[in-house]
Amino acid sequence: MYKRILLKLSGEALGEKGWLFDHEKILEVAGILKEIRDGGTQVGVVIGAGNLWRGRHGLSSGMDAVRADMMGMLGTVMNCVMMQDAMAQHGCLSKVFSALYMPDVCDKYRRDLADEALERDGVAFFGGGLGNPFFTTDTAVVLRAVELGADALLLAKNIDGVYTADPNKDETAELIPVITYREAYQRGLKVMDLAAFTICADQGLPVVRVFGLDDPRNILRVIAGENLGTILHP
Repeated sequence: MYKRILLKLSGEALGEKGWLFDHEKILEVAGILKEIRDGGTQVGVVIGAGNLWRGRHGLSSGMDAVRADMMGMLGTVMNCVMMQDAMAQHGCLSKVFSALYMPDVCDKYRRDLADEALERDGVAFFGGGLGNPFFTTDTAVVLRAVELGADALLLAKNIDGVYTADPNKDETAELIPVITYREAYQRGLKVMDLAAFTICADQGLPVVRVFGLDDPRNILRVIAGENLGTILHP
């Protein structure tokens, strides 16, 4: 059993048809986080903002790239606060940290405070990305996983693993069950960005599991050791 994991949730997977909030699904995911905590595993959560904002939408309309990324960072904090509320509805305390300074909303991220929150409450949410433009939430969750000594990083996406090509566009695409970080990057597989891959490889993050969030209980199945999706490793 893992002592501590980092979980990346797709914002789109928490939205209704990919947008805004699917409250029923959000409550279901919060209930699963409670199960994980009650089972003795601490879980830190990073959530994307694809259900609220995509920086490329702003760029395509001529928006400044830094402002577009700032909006995305704010979107991740909104999703974290939403999930914190869902946890409260299940009777669970959790803490939200942000890489952006937002004292009236949540605490500023600090490794020691995040570590204490995970030890105390079992669940913590990390928003605001890295607080700087041009870095994705992939990089943020990998960095948090390394900083906080996670045993594994789980990437719950709106696609059920890593494929040889985009399965939504290429019907011949095949699921890749196991692959190393460097091979995945060298093959140009769209799992994480270069910065995230580099941190995983250089710091020897033990394992990354990529799987679909179509059924939120897949999170529990992966933690239990089922061979869902794709396993990435050093």
